[in-house]
Amino acid sequence: MDDLNDDLNALATLLAKPEPSTEAISRSRGRLQERMRGRARRRIGWLMPALSLATTAAAAVAVLATGVIAPARAPASGKEILLVAAASAERMPQGSGTYWHVKREWPTQGADMESWTTRDGRRWTKGEPGDPPGVVVPDLHSLMLKGAKVGFEDLERLPTDPEALKARIAELHGRDSAMAESEQRGDPTRTLVALISELPAPSEVRSAAFRALAAMPGIESAGAVEGGQELLFPDPDSLDLDAELPEIKLVVDPATAQVTRTNCLETSDGGVFWSGSEPISVTAEWTDQPPQ
Repeated sequence: MDDLNDDLNALATLLAKPEPSTEAISRSRGRLQERMRGRARRRIGWLMPALSLATTAAAAVAVLATGVIAPARAPASGKEILLVAAASAERMPQGSGTYWHVKREWPTQGADMESWTTRDGRRWTKGEPGDPPGVVVPDLHSLMLKGAKVGFEDLERLPTDPEALKARIAELHGRDSAMAESEQRGDPTRTLVALISELPAPSEVRSAAFRALAAMPGIESAGAVEGGQELLFPDPDSLDLDAELPEIKLVVDPATAQVTRTNCLETSDGGVFWSGSEPISVTAEWTDQPPQ
């Protein structure tokens, strides 16, 4: 665990520098991810997350406030984890490729859903509702944000300040039938989650979305799990206040600022799909590999 602490501290220190070397950050992240993978294979990698992540999270918060790295010993909160992810997102290269590829995997069911979107808006899917089994088909749906069709240029023009981003989200209004009820009421939770998980938003916009989520009430950390840190969000669409509120679960890798798993997905028509107890693996990245 000391080695893992050292790697996390090294990454936090690099992120604190005004202009760190991209190569140095990549090496540091690589060491951290390799350490995490190795410990996961031995089934002991995430048994003691509090000390290591708290050190990094508190360091990131201290850097934002004073520019000085400060040690910490308290368990990391959901807010601290999101702030670390925000710092990582801001430093992350934008990435390049012909297709924005999103893959959703149910580990035990073997059911995958994939989409490929080009910068000019062409889109293909495989495994989504209505698609022939195992066949890639053209899809007429575009990228969606709060029920509105958006292109890559629209995402690039989003504000990079958390409050300004929330204000822009409040102004955005798509079809009611393509929005969750919470989005129709103006709650930004699902829209912000979409920006950090499956949409090709620029690095600075993703960072702002992480920081906006960090400022919201009710976000908790459930500790370290396979793939990162599990965060719990109150479901903004729960209307039965007498029952136990369902929770949106996101697994975030704070070193790469990637959402790796979730229990809740939004469909292209504004619906919400819950996976129950089985987590859904999510991969979203640029690729030159054509739809197949």
